[in-house]
Amino acid sequence: MKIAVAGGTGTLGRHVVEIARERGHEVVVLSRASGVDLVAGTGLAAALAGVEVVVDVSNVSTLKAAESEVFFTTVTRNLLAAERDAGVGHHVALSIVGVDRAPYAYYAGKVAQERAVESGDVPWTILRATQFHEFAGQMLENLTVAGIHLAPRARTQPIAAHEVAQRLVELAEGAPAGRVADLAGPREEQLDDMVRRLVRARALRGPVIAVSLPGKQMAAMRRGEALPGRDAQLGRQTYEEWLGTQVAA
Repeated sequence: MKIAVAGGTGTLGRHVVEIARERGHEVVVLSRASGVDLVAGTGLAAALAGVEVVVDVSNVSTLKAAESEVFFTTVTRNLLAAERDAGVGHHVALSIVGVDRAPYAYYAGKVAQERAVESGDVPWTILRATQFHEFAGQMLENLTVAGIHLAPRARTQPIAAHEVAQRLVELAEGAPAGRVADLAGPREEQLDDMVRRLVRARALRGPVIAVSLPGKQMAAMRRGEALPGRDAQLGRQTYEEWLGTQVAA
């Protein structure tokens, strides 16, 4: 099968590309390095020639709702239009658990993305997953100031990125299934504790201070709005196990 991966050079995308190739698929990475601009829509027609499935794990670094909405709707519409013209029969998109319960900031864009996929002409599958184990590292990188590590309070159930990638490839191999069961990690964690353990594992200096960040999205996460329901599928690797692999590396 010929699979195109939008966002194939990112944290999750690299796993999707690797797993798809290991399973014997021909993979096309949709990136600027390959002559494709997802926002402008340039290069898509040539890149999608002969492609049967598109897996969209593209991403944008922003906390602003307007910017997130513009990015995800633009990229999705460009992809779907090019897929329709190229005869692609299946669009697989990754979303986030709880976006409809917390449609704020970055999550607003994911809600808009889901709507664009659902209203498009290409048969689709949407998988919602919880935050990756790498989420704590992103918080640590963005919220370390003058040697002080701010750790946001939030409830999360993190999952290994490679497990999400494996599920996405499995879905790409099957028929369009609409909205499928959510995918989450094996157990709930406190984000501030995840950051604290990561700081300790990396032997970083400086205090870790738990904070309640402002904004509706973070407030929703503190309430548990981004946690999976009882019908979610659960991954295997815990955050502690993932942390051990990072320290060993």
